[in-house]
Amino acid sequence: MRKINFQSHILPHLVAVLVFLIVTITFFKPIFFENKILNQHDIQQFLGASKELTDYKNKTGEEGLWAQSMFSGMPAYLVHIGWDDGVLKWTKSAMTLFLPHPIRNIFLALLCYYILLLTFKVRPYLAIAGALAFGLSSYMIIGLSAGHNSRIGAIAFVPLVVAGIHLAFSRYRVLGFGLTTLGLGLHLQENHLQITYYLIFIVAAYGLIMLWFAFRDKQLKPFFKTLGILVPAVIIAGGTFFGQMWSIMEYSHYSIRGPSELMNKTQNSDAEGLSKAYAFEYSYGILEPMTLLIPNFFGGSTSQFLASDENSNTYRQLVSSADNKTANQLAGYSTAYWGPQFNTAPYYAGAIFVMLFIVGIFFADRKYVYWLVPLSILSIMITWGDSFETFSYFLFDYFPGYNKFRSVTFGLIIILFAIPLLGMLGLENLLKLGWEKIPKKKVMWLIAVVPIFCVVLALLSGFMSFTKPEESELPVWLRMAMVKDRRNLFFGDVWRSLGYSFVFGVVLLATLRNWIKEAVFVIILIILTLFDDLLVDRRFLSENNFVRKRGNIFSPTKADILIQNDSSSHRVFNIENTMAEARTSYFHHSLGGYHGAKLRRYMDFYDSCIYPQTQKLVESSKETNNELNFQPATAINMLNVKYLIYNQANGYIENSFANGPAWFAPKLEIVNSPTEELKNTSELENSTIAVIDGSKFKVDNNLIYDSTATIQLLDEKPYWQKFESRSSQRGIAVFSEIYYPKWWYASIDGKEAPLLRANYILRALEIPEGKHTIEFVFKPKPYIIGNQITKASSGILLLVVLLSLGVSLYGKKKSEDDMISSTKPEVN
Repeated sequence: MRKINFQSHILPHLVAVLVFLIVTITFFKPIFFENKILNQHDIQQFLGASKELTDYKNKTGEEGLWAQSMFSGMPAYLVHIGWDDGVLKWTKSAMTLFLPHPIRNIFLALLCYYILLLTFKVRPYLAIAGALAFGLSSYMIIGLSAGHNSRIGAIAFVPLVVAGIHLAFSRYRVLGFGLTTLGLGLHLQENHLQITYYLIFIVAAYGLIMLWFAFRDKQLKPFFKTLGILVPAVIIAGGTFFGQMWSIMEYSHYSIRGPSELMNKTQNSDAEGLSKAYAFEYSYGILEPMTLLIPNFFGGSTSQFLASDENSNTYRQLVSSADNKTANQLAGYSTAYWGPQFNTAPYYAGAIFVMLFIVGIFFADRKYVYWLVPLSILSIMITWGDSFETFSYFLFDYFPGYNKFRSVTFGLIIILFAIPLLGMLGLENLLKLGWEKIPKKKVMWLIAVVPIFCVVLALLSGFMSFTKPEESELPVWLRMAMVKDRRNLFFGDVWRSLGYSFVFGVVLLATLRNWIKEAVFVIILIILTLFDDLLVDRRFLSENNFVRKRGNIFSPTKADILIQNDSSSHRVFNIENTMAEARTSYFHHSLGGYHGAKLRRYMDFYDSCIYPQTQKLVESSKETNNELNFQPATAINMLNVKYLIYNQANGYIENSFANGPAWFAPKLEIVNSPTEELKNTSELENSTIAVIDGSKFKVDNNLIYDSTATIQLLDEKPYWQKFESRSSQRGIAVFSEIYYPKWWYASIDGKEAPLLRANYILRALEIPEGKHTIEFVFKPKPYIIGNQITKASSGILLLVVLLSLGVSLYGKKKSEDDMISSTKPEVN
């Protein structure tokens, strides 16, 4: 084995890791030096949603499995469950040098992309710049600031997976097998299937290109041999995610991402998966990908307001032209963003790397151009969503699983992956060729493309409106001031991108002419990349995004404290932003919650029953001096809502008509379809009546109601409840617990009993006369069996990774020089 040279084989990688570490610590310095944490909205909601499950596990050591505190109850699969994948968790911690979560995901993105570029034979110091461009793109920083930790973590491992696959196809099959297994296993543990879907696009396109070149060069046998080696890698990595995947696939069928049972939806293409309106709610406008080069092309972020800048024209006009009350109202309409979306921030790839991407199109090896350029075009077309309905609706209707995802702007990660890779491949070849061998006119034009384009944009800005259609109702003086400010933001970034691309172009040209040494060029490239990306990143993640650590993420209000003094089993209904907040779940069993995949039946019930009844309840309060009559609110009562919160401070109202945890139904209504079931439930005048779908459940409609019958809750855990019933007649008992068709088991006096569904969403049982003990237990096989497979697969993964590494280091292999050198580059 060739002797290792420290300066050439080890030092560059140590420098790379050190640079990535310094950049991470410096950018997130409040975490390291001021004992602060990132203030992430989605993570706050997660902590609220998972509080009860976390407390239960800390107290008992058991997983709760069923989340009682959100949406009246739902499987905990996608809320908070611990899986036996400690090997992978430890591996991720070690790879990130035990940096704190979630900022370690940025370090990971830098490290994994660096490894990717090395496998494509980009020299290490150039690879540092390419990794910085990927890991510090505003896409990553904006996602992290929003709390999308799993998405950013999944993206961070995408380069590692591709690196492993590329190694395998570069005849380093054993090492490629190990790296693919490790990368894919770590990627899947982040549990963000939308990013996995885009990873499949990247890998599938790579595979097709490799297949074509293998066919052209008559190398099909080595191609399929390599493919055969990678299949076990996918199986082993997939095994570590088996339990999670099983639970997701099961739950997805019953969530809003699955089919609807209602007749009025079965005749259209939205019956399976999300509706198109919901799936494409966040869609780019046709020109919005321009933010890859000009971040403020559409003004910036929707969370940025022109009136907040005292030096802006908008601020000065508001102060001089309106009284304080009017000015404050109008300030809320002064968002800097003027594009078609209602909530967004610009994803910036970097002016320098957009230029390098263009260079790569002409100077990278053809097979990589054929791979990455079509992928980039596909990426942009995906982000257009309903701005390009023909293409997007085709994907939605015919691509398996595509209709399960929303936020199509996430598809931009494909082009953000492609830009630094193709750019570095082109730059590597360009530097190897040198000034004497390159087509000089072509190079000069390529260097000038981005600066010229920026000048053209500036000249064409007169055709841009800088306003939204809905702003036509605003005062003319305010609109004119906003247009001036938005135009200034646009021009500021146009000249900014022109400046960075021009300076880099001059430095590159000087390097090619040998006026500047390559080492100096690399240092300048790294510095320019850092300034280019970090200064844009600071617009979206500044000191204001960090807060002091505290014990409780939410502080209890007076209402929370008073409600918690009630030890009875009940639910709380926060009528403010009910289906998009988990603060209530932090303290109580909430009717609402915060989750992207709610149970479809529960949302049907909310839309058809709870919401209309709440509206009537609020309207009636205006006629009765704010006194609420809950008796007609049957949907709220059957969910055992004892308290209604109407503001986050101290306002709450007690409901004396709440049904309690369970009751015997005085009357049955047998219907013949889910549509009838929902309709009749929404029209009930008595919340104790049971509506049962006779097409799904067989019940005796001649049961005799015992008005003296009782049923009470004796004990409960998140995944288990115990009741006691007393009745002189056989009857139907309805439980204020959400019916989930999988893995809930009911027993009466220890004997299993058939579980029924009543009132569209609740559990019900047929109970004999006399005194009985009733138990419900949730025993989900996706967790019980899947967790065992996950644990075993994680151990196998560690073993095969270590073996592949050992074989690669000490077995028969090519020299290290073959690994870091490349053949003569192709000039296109």
